[in-house]
Amino acid sequence: MSISDEFRDYLRDLLEPLGPVSFGRLFGGATIFYGEAVFALVFQDVLYLRVDDNNRAEFEAAGSAPFTYDKKTGPVTVGTYWVCPDEVMDDADDMLVWARGSVDAGIRAHRAKLAKKSKKKKPND
Repeated sequence: MSISDEFRDYLRDLLEPLGPVSFGRLFGGATIFYGEAVFALVFQDVLYLRVDDNNRAEFEAAGSAPFTYDKKTGPVTVGTYWVCPDEVMDDADDMLVWARGSVDAGIRAHRAKLAKKSKKKKPND
């Protein structure tokens, strides 16, 4: 994983008040789960939190930017994950608020994905 042990330990401590979180692998980085819902990504020791219409304005107001990576064809932007602002990374109370918003966004996305799968499995009447 492209996440240092020190940064992973720091995030575990910082996110501990949120409840049970787990880390998974993702294309050279890591995912952070709350239950079955992904609410954050980590690449090169940068935390990206899940964003949707309910919390995007806070990220924009903080001057954050969406996750972007390079491909041979050019940069790719993933608008559902944004950089966690530095001031949030430095304050456990702020992190809890922002992480909860991202957990909620992750749960909404996970439920939508499950509902879509369920619709595909239903026979046509």
